Amino acid sequence: MQFSTIGIISRRDNRDIVDSLNVLTAFLQQQKGVDIVVDDNVSELLAPHSFRVCAREAMGELCELVIVVGGDGSMLKAAAVLAEQKLPVVGINRGRLGFLTDILPDAIEQSLGPILAGHYKVEGRFLLDVNLTRGGNTQFIGSAMNDIVLHPGIAAQMIEFELYIDGQYVYNQASDGLIVATPTGSTAYAMSAGGPIMHPGLDALVLVPMYPHSLSSRPIVVGSNSEIRVVVGERHNYSAPQISCDGSVEFTTQAGDVLTIVRKPRELRLLHPENYDYYATCRSKLMWSHRPGRN
Repeated sequence: MQFSTIGIISRRDNRDIVDSLNVLTAFLQQQKGVDIVVDDNVSELLAPHSFRVCAREAMGELCELVIVVGGDGSMLKAAAVLAEQKLPVVGINRGRLGFLTDILPDAIEQSLGPILAGHYKVEGRFLLDVNLTRGGNTQFIGSAMNDIVLHPGIAAQMIEFELYIDGQYVYNQASDGLIVATPTGSTAYAMSAGGPIMHPGLDALVLVPMYPHSLSSRPIVVGSNSEIRVVVGERHNYSAPQISCDGSVEFTTQAGDVLTIVRKPRELRLLHPENYDYYATCRSKLMWSHRPGRN
């Protein structure tokens, strides 16, 4: 057996995944030499049970593999914690898209069995960190696997900011905001804003302006090790712009704040079935046309 101690994490507010949790735990209990560890959310959903309970922040001390049961949002919320612990991760999809959680609920045994036996593809997905500097003081805001977004907040209004890449001035822009996305996030919010789809193997970032005032302002693709610096301007009359990480961890900025976005030192290690095909996933999830008779 490739993995002897396996952690399971999920969201607490989605009771629809209980069936998948029951199937998963029953399957793992049938595997010789496998111990199961669950986080607080899974423990509550499966209660009563006899599994060891552990905070996801400490699973690296006990587990050799973590299985995330839920949608891509569940994976995004856990990504930074799991990456820091260098834990390989498998995703079982109980959400809508499933770019990151690619094992279907009705294929748990079929897909997970070979992975547990050591037959899988490993894919590294990098994350972003964002820090905010105000009045000479710098604080960590959060991490993101998809994107870090500067946006107006509650009021739908244009904001102004200066952009620097690796210390070089790029432009001063008036727009609804800016999306800084990883290849993982290129099929999320950035795509909706007109950004390109980037293969997850690329060491690159894409900067996508949101409804820029200038029609010549277009997405910019830079190396993943680039330092992105955004200086918040004063063009806001009703509310201060906000910074968000993967749609949460929102922080309200002030004029003059400096946001520094860099690649996180540690990647998330995603394990896929050996037949995993990124472009097949795009065809399925993005409803691309395909030849008759092909998936």
